[in-house]
Amino acid sequence: MIKKKKILIRIGSLRHGGAEKVLINFLKNIPPDKYEIDLLLNLYSGIYIKEVPSWINLYYLIKGEMITTNRPKDIPIKALRVLYEKMFLWFPFLLYRFILKNKKYDVEIAGIHGLYKEILSSPQKNSKKIIWVHNDIFSIRGYTPKIIRKFFRYDRILVISNKIRDGMYDLAQNEDEKTAVIKIFNPIDRNETLRKADVKIHNFPFTESLPTFISIGTIFPQKGYDRLLNVHKRLIDEGLKHQLLIIGDGYDFDTIQDQLNRLGIQETAKMFGFTSNPYPYLKKADFYVLSSRHEGFPTVIAEALIFHKPVSATDVSGIRDLLQDGRLGNITTNSEEGIYEGMKKFLTDKSVAEEYKKRIEQSELPFTLEKSVQHLQEIIDYI
Repeated sequence: MIKKKKILIRIGSLRHGGAEKVLINFLKNIPPDKYEIDLLLNLYSGIYIKEVPSWINLYYLIKGEMITTNRPKDIPIKALRVLYEKMFLWFPFLLYRFILKNKKYDVEIAGIHGLYKEILSSPQKNSKKIIWVHNDIFSIRGYTPKIIRKFFRYDRILVISNKIRDGMYDLAQNEDEKTAVIKIFNPIDRNETLRKADVKIHNFPFTESLPTFISIGTIFPQKGYDRLLNVHKRLIDEGLKHQLLIIGDGYDFDTIQDQLNRLGIQETAKMFGFTSNPYPYLKKADFYVLSSRHEGFPTVIAEALIFHKPVSATDVSGIRDLLQDGRLGNITTNSEEGIYEGMKKFLTDKSVAEEYKKRIEQSELPFTLEKSVQHLQEIIDYI
């Protein structure tokens, strides 16, 4: 009988984020006869909790909904949560004794970069340590080269784009540190994505007679929706008729909705809010537009390619990998002007979009579920 490898994975919550979705895809597709996995959440919250396979042992520090506001009545609760989590960081033996029941692990994984301290503080010094970096940490405030250098204390650093990998290489001080950095594509379940899209929708907010751009993501400043609305207004004023649908929720939702109202574009731009299944809307739209200021690996672009949608995206981490340096989609400068030029190109020259569609249909996309899951298993097995 093969001895199962004991693995601890830590992540903040299982809310509707890219890293969380990637982790769930991985857990749903690895063989339970090979691994014994404990999944530890800081906050027991999020839509993906119900998708955690039954054979995974689920632990948590706090149970409750995520608090995304700074209302006076919420501040004491947020402060208590922070202190409670910090206690386990300062005194990790308490976590491993009372929450994890003194279990010993072969591998410990930080599911996101924000938990790098937590895994490094583990009292189990003989376990192998892996960190999974889903964001462009070189663009995130507070992540100085000195801080990022701490990641090299991990046995393996998983990154999701050439840009992040090259940045880590620049910080590496020897070949062993470079070897620890491994690029891995986020696993995308193509069949499930197509299946979820095959649902009739009765609340599509636009007429089908005009070209429609769609953008999907959490509503916060990183995503650049403020820039996107300005560009949409500018194109409408120039007589280039089109529609814009933004799907997502987040702490910046009201700010972006207020901007939309101030610009007077309520008839042609819609903030749709969060939906657990955005794929029917993605399937129905004509183009995908990414206006982000920075990303790690924008999984939604991979999903847009599955539907053969022409993409116009700002030049952020992961985009050149996904769009094959511009062969499969339009890569623009990371600016409001760049977003404008990219959308205008699709609206003024139909042949551009058709050429992208043709190339996508003829390409073998590298981020298949099977390939990514196999790669991750190999990393865990042979670390």
